[in-house]
Amino acid sequence: MGGGAAGLGVAGAAKGQDPSVRTVVYTEYEDVAYSPCGIPFVHGKEIESFEKLFLATKEQYVAQGIDVHYETTVESIDIRSRTIKVGGEGEVGYDRLILATGWNYDTPDIPGVELGGIYHVKNIRAAMEWDKYLDTVESAVVVESGPIAMEMVSALQHRGINVTLIDPGPWPMADVIDPDIVEPVRKDWAESGVTLKFGERVTAFHGTDTLTHVSTTFGDVPAQLAVIGSHKVANTALAGAAGIKLGSTGGIAVDPHMRTSDPNVFAAGDCAEIPHGVSNVPLQGLSGSHAYAQGKTAGINAAGGNRVHNPVYVPWGMLAGQWMIGGVSFGETLATALGLPFVTGVADGITRARYYPGVKPIKVKLLADPKTRRLIGAQMIGGEGIKERADFLGIVARTGVTVDTLATMENVYSPAIGALNEPIAMAAQALVAKL
Repeated sequence: MGGGAAGLGVAGAAKGQDPSVRTVVYTEYEDVAYSPCGIPFVHGKEIESFEKLFLATKEQYVAQGIDVHYETTVESIDIRSRTIKVGGEGEVGYDRLILATGWNYDTPDIPGVELGGIYHVKNIRAAMEWDKYLDTVESAVVVESGPIAMEMVSALQHRGINVTLIDPGPWPMADVIDPDIVEPVRKDWAESGVTLKFGERVTAFHGTDTLTHVSTTFGDVPAQLAVIGSHKVANTALAGAAGIKLGSTGGIAVDPHMRTSDPNVFAAGDCAEIPHGVSNVPLQGLSGSHAYAQGKTAGINAAGGNRVHNPVYVPWGMLAGQWMIGGVSFGETLATALGLPFVTGVADGITRARYYPGVKPIKVKLLADPKTRRLIGAQMIGGEGIKERADFLGIVARTGVTVDTLATMENVYSPAIGALNEPIAMAAQALVAKL
């Protein structure tokens, strides 16, 4: 159930594990397996068309032996009889059921939220229509600064639209990113004309049929468009109604094989919750790469294999204007909120030799447990090279490498691709000096 990254990961992995398995995918949409994460970049004209976001054609799924039922709604699950009720098809039996039902926005309960002009960035067909609407928009508000919302700030600017960001936090993505890391983004936005309203909440959307302005706790803002950037919530209504156990995040509770409380039902992706490798706190609503990996584990195991999905350390990254931001696990803000002991080390460096064209600044912050000296988190911002460092530091955290080892790490030096001093090593050296 579900045709996103997790659902198609399930289907492909199940067929790979046992080609004889009949694999059926149900999706309520007319498409499967596209990248919703790419939608802001089409809106911003960095990507030329929405067609680029599709991962495969419908014919390719047929050729792989994957039976996709498009625009089909699963209405209920009966785990006792191992059947699902499918709209237009009736009762359908299964040997194994995999829930990859994804997420919805935690839409704010605000008067006027049903007006036209209020955009939840998710579905590609809807995005195609919204892209035409953007040509008519002069002013827009972005409500809360989730990752896609932050990318939409730049996308709307690229379309010549006046942008106001309204967020109840004290800085962008304050529940995830530390203020010193995100400050260059905030500064660039302010200098480029984005109106920033931190510590404010939207209290009402106004308009007759379509949005004309937004009220906040401190005043009104004219807008023909509101992009909702609120948090993800797991789409688990059917699972809960069927008696499948949900976890503390609201996501479906799974074991390391992605099996739910029912042995014949698995779950993967944004509808499931996964333990964090450092804190053991369950997490839900991670990235597409996490959803795909979980789907592969669920698909292999549902088809008779044996794969374990490890706790996650969450390497992440994103683009905000000219800046790449990323990290692993925790920054100072979140680690403090969780009550974790930590010591930090920070370094400002460069991504190439100082004299090589295109050299960019980069800041690296590392967090380590003062007793074990192991890395428990990292945050970075720079003009390039963030993704690769986040991937590397994710493995460092997962394997228990100490900051002492990082402080003496070897690094590539070549003027065009790397500086003499690696910023990760510099940050580790600063951290070790405090221990």
